[in-house]
Amino acid sequence: MVQVGKRSISYHCFLLLTAKCCWLLTAMQTSDAQEHAHSIRLEGDIILGGLFPVHSRGERGVPCGELKKEKGIHRLEAMLYAIDQINKDPDLLPNVTLGVRILDTCSRDTYALEQSLTFVQALIEKDASDVRCANGDPPIFAKPDKIIGVIGAAASSVSIMVANILRLFKLCHSPHA
Repeated sequence: MVQVGKRSISYHCFLLLTAKCCWLLTAMQTSDAQEHAHSIRLEGDIILGGLFPVHSRGERGVPCGELKKEKGIHRLEAMLYAIDQINKDPDLLPNVTLGVRILDTCSRDTYALEQSLTFVQALIEKDASDVRCANGDPPIFAKPDKIIGVIGAAASSVSIMVANILRLFKLCHSPHA
């Protein structure tokens, strides 16, 4: 085991493996597979959004390609680590837990734009007054996470598109890169 400051290399490998496992498990869920594809969700009192190029651009109509370790997984890991450190310190946000909803941009501006719409769903009022189920009952809508801000979109072309959408709903956006 190689020591780097107080942290060991094995600790960083563990974080990388944990992030990858979380990513794969959420992508493999059978219920609402479309909603959970390419996403990580951690519950909290306040939810931060994240957009990261975890996968490279796909080919032949497939939105996502291979995993991007350095620029994708590492940035994702950094956000999860920061959230974990903030939640562990009772002096930073007493009695408040930060959660996350992290989505993959697959290194495509159009896919990132589609993913960013997930963040604004909770801010859109659903009018079900004229919609009825087959048995006559009103529909039950699952309430999406209410995001207070979004970190991410690495490429400037992606950031510009995402920022324009988020600005319409008065959501904070902080691009990383």
